[in-house]
Amino acid sequence: MNMSPSWFAWRSVWALLILTLWLAGSQAASVQVPGPLVETDWLEENLKGVVLLDVRENAESFQKRAKSGSGPAGLQACGAMSKEKAPLVVSGHIPGATLVPWKEVVGKRKEGKVELKGMLPSKQAFEELMQKSGVNGNSAVVITSEGQDPKQVLHTTRLYWTLKYFGHDNVAVLNGGTAQWTKEKRKIEYGKSRPERGNFAASAERSELLAATDDVLNAMDTGTLQLLDVRGQDQYLGLTYHPEFAKPEAKGHIPGAKNYPITLLVNSAGPVATFYSTEDVLEVSKLLGIDFGKPTITYCNSGAMASLGWFIMHELLGNEKVSLYDGSVHAWSMDSNRPLVTMKIE
Repeated sequence: MNMSPSWFAWRSVWALLILTLWLAGSQAASVQVPGPLVETDWLEENLKGVVLLDVRENAESFQKRAKSGSGPAGLQACGAMSKEKAPLVVSGHIPGATLVPWKEVVGKRKEGKVELKGMLPSKQAFEELMQKSGVNGNSAVVITSEGQDPKQVLHTTRLYWTLKYFGHDNVAVLNGGTAQWTKEKRKIEYGKSRPERGNFAASAERSELLAATDDVLNAMDTGTLQLLDVRGQDQYLGLTYHPEFAKPEAKGHIPGAKNYPITLLVNSAGPVATFYSTEDVLEVSKLLGIDFGKPTITYCNSGAMASLGWFIMHELLGNEKVSLYDGSVHAWSMDSNRPLVTMKIE
């Protein structure tokens, strides 16, 4: 069989293409996050080797430059205020980031006749979300958000917890999020994200990371587990409640629960919300009479804030006996026979 020179040329091109794709895949698979929390310097050095997921409620802020902004750094001038003192406005996204809508990170679940919101999504729904976000089974995943307040930070830890629950371990949260990246005047991009579809598949459902109402009831009866309420002290004491997740009569906290508000876990005094050092967190926990080395169930209104407490205790402090009560007060308060305590610090 006679082969023309052009045939050999095309064969060489295809071989080179296959080799290039294989090397690219090998490089992506070889990146390993250094820990559960990464800084902007590490991310910039490894940006091409990770899948960067940006969790937001506001898609427009991901895609468009702020109208009154003064450039890609996102610094917005206010009157005669100098650029150095102008407030930090996060618009656009870190190069290569994929927008993950917050509403798709959580799902709904029925308990009896009641539909609970903000719950763990189904395995099928989460696999679909990760696949369309460009996540593969061997991807190194870094999660970011706007990063300017605790609420935005907990979006990252909730997605992190969900990835861990479904068996994906090569994942980290960007400390300070996109706000920190912006503050350091690193490159920002605008427009929609268009990732290639990934092949992510849930490899596990780690029940040890998830607490159900029965687990909370057992913790109350036996005292073997510590209950940690990470809501603000106003909700813990029953002064206020979250109308989306509880009824007016369902105020207060689960009996025996300790209170460690998320504002003491994340420093949001400046334009960027960053994690407090583990040394500071442990020092504060002692002042509050909380043992961060004890088996614990974290909870809040619907399990989102609780992921922040879980992340710090389980991932940063290495307490493997910490689970997240996904239903939290939302599920607990659906049964009027389950008690809640008001005006008492435990």
